[in-house]
Amino acid sequence: MFVRALSFGATAEAYERFRPGYPKELFDLVMTYAGRPVRTALEIGAGTGKATRLFADHGVAVTATEPDTAMLAELNKSVPANVTTVRAAFEDLRPGETYELVFAAAALHWTRPEGRWSRAAALLEPEGVFASFGGQVQLADPAVAESVRAARAPFLESDEVPSPDGTDPDEEMQWPGTNCTGLRCSSTFNSPSSGGA
Repeated sequence: MFVRALSFGATAEAYERFRPGYPKELFDLVMTYAGRPVRTALEIGAGTGKATRLFADHGVAVTATEPDTAMLAELNKSVPANVTTVRAAFEDLRPGETYELVFAAAALHWTRPEGRWSRAAALLEPEGVFASFGGQVQLADPAVAESVRAARAPFLESDEVPSPDGTDPDEEMQWPGTNCTGLRCSSTFNSPSSGGA
Protein backbone atom coordinates (compact mmCIF):
# COMPACT_ATOMS: atom_id res chain seq x y z
CA MET A 1 0.00 0.00 0.00
CA PHE A 2 1.17 3.52 -0.73
CA VAL A 3 1.71 5.42 2.53
CA ARG A 4 0.04 8.42 0.88
CA ALA A 5 -3.22 6.41 0.82
CA LEU A 6 -3.45 7.15 4.54
CA SER A 7 -3.10 10.92 4.15
CA PHE A 8 -6.75 11.94 4.66
CA GLY A 9 -7.38 10.23 8.01
CA ALA A 10 -6.45 13.26 10.09
CA THR A 11 -9.26 15.23 8.43
CA ALA A 12 -11.82 12.45 7.90
CA GLU A 13 -14.72 14.34 9.49
CA ALA A 14 -14.05 17.48 7.43
CA TYR A 15 -13.57 15.35 4.31
CA GLU A 16 -17.04 13.84 4.79
CA ARG A 17 -18.59 17.20 5.56
CA PHE A 18 -17.11 19.27 2.73
CA ARG A 19 -16.15 16.97 -0.15
CA PRO A 20 -18.91 16.92 -2.79
CA GLY A 21 -20.77 13.68 -3.42
CA TYR A 22 -21.54 12.06 -6.77
CA PRO A 23 -24.67 12.70 -8.86
CA LYS A 24 -27.29 10.03 -9.59
CA GLU A 25 -26.34 10.36 -13.27
CA LEU A 26 -23.00 8.72 -12.48
CA PHE A 27 -24.76 5.58 -11.29
CA ASP A 28 -26.88 5.61 -14.45
CA LEU A 29 -23.78 6.00 -16.63
CA VAL A 30 -21.99 3.05 -15.02
CA MET A 31 -25.11 0.88 -15.28
CA THR A 32 -25.56 1.82 -18.95
CA TYR A 33 -21.95 0.83 -19.62
CA ALA A 34 -22.42 -2.44 -17.72
CA GLY A 35 -25.38 -3.20 -19.95
CA ARG A 36 -27.16 -5.17 -17.25
CA PRO A 37 -28.23 -4.81 -13.62
CA VAL A 38 -25.40 -4.99 -11.10
CA ARG A 39 -26.10 -6.62 -7.73
CA THR A 40 -22.59 -6.78 -6.20
CA ALA A 41 -19.70 -4.35 -6.18
CA LEU A 42 -16.27 -3.93 -4.64
CA GLU A 43 -15.15 -0.36 -4.03
CA ILE A 44 -11.44 0.46 -3.96
CA GLY A 45 -10.57 3.23 -1.47
CA ALA A 46 -14.08 4.09 -0.28
CA GLY A 47 -12.97 7.02 1.88
CA THR A 48 -15.95 8.22 3.89
CA GLY A 49 -18.45 6.61 1.52
CA LYS A 50 -19.49 9.30 -0.96
CA ALA A 51 -19.72 6.85 -3.89
CA THR A 52 -20.47 3.90 -1.61
CA ARG A 53 -23.82 5.39 -0.63
CA LEU A 54 -24.69 6.28 -4.23
CA PHE A 55 -24.39 2.64 -5.33
CA ALA A 56 -25.86 1.17 -2.13
CA ASP A 57 -28.86 3.50 -2.33
CA HIS A 58 -29.61 1.94 -5.73
CA GLY A 59 -29.71 -1.56 -4.25
CA VAL A 60 -26.14 -2.68 -4.98
CA ALA A 61 -24.50 -4.76 -2.23
CA VAL A 62 -21.18 -2.93 -1.87
CA THR A 63 -18.02 -4.22 -0.21
CA ALA A 64 -16.25 -0.96 0.58
CA THR A 65 -12.51 -1.22 1.19
CA GLU A 66 -10.54 1.55 2.87
CA PRO A 67 -7.04 1.33 4.41
CA ASP A 68 -7.30 4.37 6.69
CA THR A 69 -8.93 3.65 10.07
CA ALA A 70 -10.21 7.21 10.58
CA MET A 71 -11.79 7.33 7.13
CA LEU A 72 -13.30 3.88 7.72
CA ALA A 73 -14.74 5.02 11.06
CA GLU A 74 -16.39 7.98 9.31
CA LEU A 75 -17.70 5.65 6.59
CA ASN A 76 -19.18 3.28 9.18
CA LYS A 77 -21.27 6.11 10.66
CA SER A 78 -23.53 6.33 7.62
CA VAL A 79 -23.54 3.14 5.57
CA PRO A 80 -26.77 1.33 4.77
CA ALA A 81 -27.25 -2.34 5.65
CA ASN A 82 -26.23 -3.55 2.17
CA VAL A 83 -22.67 -2.25 2.66
CA THR A 84 -19.86 -4.33 4.13
CA THR A 85 -16.78 -2.36 5.13
CA VAL A 86 -13.28 -3.85 5.09
CA ARG A 87 -10.09 -2.24 6.35
CA ALA A 88 -7.73 -3.05 3.51
CA ALA A 89 -5.72 -1.45 0.76
CA PHE A 90 -6.38 -2.59 -2.80
CA GLU A 91 -2.97 -4.30 -2.86
CA ASP A 92 -3.89 -6.37 0.21
CA LEU A 93 -7.07 -7.83 -1.31
CA ARG A 94 -6.73 -11.48 -2.21
CA PRO A 95 -8.60 -13.01 -5.12
CA GLY A 96 -11.35 -15.36 -4.09
CA GLU A 97 -14.67 -13.57 -3.95
CA THR A 98 -15.60 -11.86 -7.22
CA TYR A 99 -17.98 -9.04 -8.02
CA GLU A 100 -20.11 -7.85 -10.92
CA LEU A 101 -18.57 -4.38 -10.56
CA VAL A 102 -15.23 -3.17 -9.20
CA PHE A 103 -14.99 0.61 -8.94
CA ALA A 104 -12.74 3.38 -7.69
CA ALA A 105 -14.13 6.86 -7.02
CA ALA A 106 -11.23 9.32 -7.23
CA ALA A 107 -9.05 6.65 -5.60
CA LEU A 108 -7.31 4.66 -8.33
CA HIS A 109 -4.26 6.95 -8.33
CA TRP A 110 -3.68 5.98 -4.66
CA THR A 111 -3.01 2.37 -5.69
CA ARG A 112 0.27 0.86 -6.86
CA PRO A 113 0.54 0.64 -10.65
CA GLU A 114 2.33 -2.74 -10.57
CA GLY A 115 -0.28 -5.46 -10.98
CA ARG A 116 -3.19 -3.01 -10.76
CA TRP A 117 -5.08 -4.28 -13.79
CA SER A 118 -4.56 -8.01 -13.24
CA ARG A 119 -5.67 -7.59 -9.61
CA ALA A 120 -8.82 -5.71 -10.70
CA ALA A 121 -9.60 -8.36 -13.33
CA ALA A 122 -9.16 -11.16 -10.76
CA LEU A 123 -11.81 -9.53 -8.57
CA LEU A 124 -14.37 -9.41 -11.38
CA GLU A 125 -16.91 -12.06 -12.27
CA PRO A 126 -17.02 -13.11 -15.94
CA GLU A 127 -18.73 -10.26 -17.82
CA GLY A 128 -17.92 -8.01 -14.85
CA VAL A 129 -17.22 -4.31 -15.26
CA PHE A 130 -14.52 -2.02 -13.86
CA ALA A 131 -15.21 1.71 -13.46
CA SER A 132 -12.92 4.53 -12.41
CA PHE A 133 -14.39 7.99 -11.97
CA GLY A 134 -14.07 11.21 -10.05
CA GLY A 135 -11.49 13.87 -10.40
CA GLN A 136 -11.04 17.52 -10.93
CA VAL A 137 -14.16 19.69 -10.90
CA GLN A 138 -14.54 22.20 -13.73
CA LEU A 139 -16.94 24.92 -12.61
CA ALA A 140 -19.16 26.06 -15.49
CA ASP A 141 -19.85 29.58 -14.19
CA PRO A 142 -16.74 31.77 -14.73
CA ALA A 143 -17.70 34.10 -11.86
CA VAL A 144 -18.04 31.19 -9.43
CA ALA A 145 -14.79 29.67 -10.71
CA GLU A 146 -12.98 32.98 -10.09
CA SER A 147 -14.47 33.29 -6.59
CA VAL A 148 -13.31 29.78 -5.74
CA ARG A 149 -9.84 30.48 -7.19
CA ALA A 150 -9.57 33.69 -5.13
CA ALA A 151 -10.66 31.92 -1.94
CA ARG A 152 -8.09 29.15 -2.45
CA ALA A 153 -5.24 31.40 -3.57
CA PRO A 154 -3.81 32.08 -0.09
CA PHE A 155 -3.58 28.32 0.52
CA LEU A 156 -3.22 26.69 -2.88
CA GLU A 157 -1.45 28.11 -5.92
CA SER A 158 -3.46 25.93 -8.30
CA ASP A 159 -6.07 23.22 -7.97
CA GLU A 160 -5.00 21.61 -11.24
CA VAL A 161 -4.26 17.93 -10.72
CA PRO A 162 -1.49 16.60 -12.95
CA SER A 163 -1.76 13.12 -14.39
CA PRO A 164 -0.17 10.61 -11.95
CA ASP A 165 1.91 9.18 -14.79
CA GLY A 166 3.00 12.53 -16.24
CA THR A 167 0.81 12.41 -19.36
CA ASP A 168 0.59 15.82 -21.01
CA PRO A 169 -2.89 17.37 -20.47
CA ASP A 170 -3.25 17.83 -24.24
CA GLU A 171 -2.87 14.12 -25.02
CA GLU A 172 -6.05 12.38 -26.20
CA MET A 173 -5.49 9.31 -23.99
CA GLN A 174 -5.29 10.24 -20.33
CA TRP A 175 -4.52 8.27 -17.17
CA PRO A 176 -5.60 5.60 -16.23
CA GLY A 177 -5.88 4.63 -19.89
CA THR A 178 -2.18 5.28 -20.41
CA ASN A 179 -1.39 2.77 -17.68
CA CYS A 180 -3.16 -0.37 -18.86
CA THR A 181 -0.89 -1.85 -21.48
CA GLY A 182 -2.40 -4.83 -23.25
CA LEU A 183 -5.99 -4.03 -22.25
CA ARG A 184 -8.70 -2.16 -24.07
CA CYS A 185 -8.52 0.95 -21.92
CA SER A 186 -10.83 3.81 -21.20
CA SER A 187 -12.23 5.12 -17.95
CA THR A 188 -14.06 1.80 -17.69
CA PHE A 189 -13.29 -1.65 -19.03
CA ASN A 190 -14.74 -5.15 -19.06
CA SER A 191 -13.19 -8.11 -17.31
CA PRO A 192 -10.66 -9.94 -19.52
CA SER A 193 -12.63 -13.12 -18.92
CA SER A 194 -15.56 -11.53 -20.76
CA GLY A 195 -13.53 -11.11 -23.94
CA GLY A 196 -13.92 -7.35 -23.70
CA ALA A 197 -10.39 -6.47 -22.68
